[in-house]
Amino acid sequence: MSIQKYIPAVFVLMLICTASCKKWLTVKPNTKATREELLTSEKGFQDALTGVYINMKDPNAYGNHLIFGNIESLTSSWDVQDNSVEFRLGRFMYEDEGVKSALTNIYKQQYKTISRINSILDKIDEQRDAFVTSGAFEMIKGECLALRAYCHLDLLRLFGPVPGNVSGGTVLPYVKTLSSLPNKHLSYEAFKTELLHDLSEAAALQKDADPFTKYSRANLADPNNGGDYKTDNTYFAFRYMRMNYYAVKALQARAYCWFQDYAAAFASAKEVIDAKNPDGSAKFRLGEMSDLSGKNFNLTPEQIFGLYDFNLRKKYDDNFKSGKLKKGTDANIVKYQLFGNTGKDIRESSIWQEIATPDSKTAFTLRKYEAAANYLVADPYLIPMLRLSEMYLIAAEAAPEADRQPYWDEFMRARNMEGDIPFPSDQLSQKLALMKEYRKEFFGEGQSFFTYKRMNADPGSFLWLPLAVNINYVPPVPAAESAH
Repeated sequence: MSIQKYIPAVFVLMLICTASCKKWLTVKPNTKATREELLTSEKGFQDALTGVYINMKDPNAYGNHLIFGNIESLTSSWDVQDNSVEFRLGRFMYEDEGVKSALTNIYKQQYKTISRINSILDKIDEQRDAFVTSGAFEMIKGECLALRAYCHLDLLRLFGPVPGNVSGGTVLPYVKTLSSLPNKHLSYEAFKTELLHDLSEAAALQKDADPFTKYSRANLADPNNGGDYKTDNTYFAFRYMRMNYYAVKALQARAYCWFQDYAAAFASAKEVIDAKNPDGSAKFRLGEMSDLSGKNFNLTPEQIFGLYDFNLRKKYDDNFKSGKLKKGTDANIVKYQLFGNTGKDIRESSIWQEIATPDSKTAFTLRKYEAAANYLVADPYLIPMLRLSEMYLIAAEAAPEADRQPYWDEFMRARNMEGDIPFPSDQLSQKLALMKEYRKEFFGEGQSFFTYKRMNADPGSFLWLPLAVNINYVPPVPAAESAH
């Protein structure tokens, strides 16, 4: 992969609020330095890693199109104008030039992020002595390996074959080095091996080094201020919102589920679900009605990894409050077709709302990214990347058959639906029930297409599939080698 001579050096600004207020984080490019100059100190590696997170928030990645934008158009999640790119994405018109461009932009941006990660990994071993904070080398290297796996997994989930229907030949490059030469496309098995190796190494590096394994989220969020966590380098205090050890395990669960290794998927998901703080309390908990009542629409207590985006409120205003991304003009479509008019489900009652748009019309829109100024929570600006609810759904699918029910029950209890939707006894019905819950749970988070693809959903199970449209889960891999 080619790499520009210069990469941004970025600095983290900690804005210290009152004791009742959360330290919140903004990042922005400040200066430019050569890679050789930047990656010679612990601070330089921190800045370079922050640059990776900035890159991941690009509109063609997790700042829009891999969260609530074009990826959601592949499952017709939003009302669209006829013959728009979004309309054609929902009809799998992959030869359309606008669709090609949209998907190529995602492809290029993912490999651009991977290039930035590789620029760090290319230097980190030879600069190990530059790290002065205990565990810093292990945390940053592990974080980079896991982020590389995260980006590659989403490339595979989007452009790769349907799991269980893998033929011969090659799929995509798994890029680990910096090179100006075209990258070799690997077989599915080789790609899988590289990805799982990155995650295994990341977990091993972070397990003993990550302070999040030893301290609670609350302790890390308030370093050196009366809590148990003391540090000379507060950069690592915010592990709970980044690619921490538990996020690596959650990503392993997601990856193993994709690769149909259900025993390994369950083991990883269970480790996250069972994680405890030093006082015995749960490291993460499922969000409940009390959270939504406090306008915690992104359910921060269950976020294992999130991208901090200080512009999230503006994105909400531009995309949702404007009525641009909506599902109907009133509650009926979402209430009846998505949720089944339960009258109880907290997602049905509290994460959606009918609004008046600037052009004096009405729209039924999602509130997950509202990031209201009067939040009663600490981290309103987090884009969810890995959540505890996914671990419960993976456990309900992947646990030994006799152990699945409790995970389903606990998930449904948190959504105020305990006992209302019994967990089916046969595997096909379980698959359909889980598919429906993924669709409800991760609406606007970029997971619906991947769920349908992983489970190879047929037209009868594909909510809002346009009439007379044949599902095509495998977009062509973009041809431009310049993408990576």
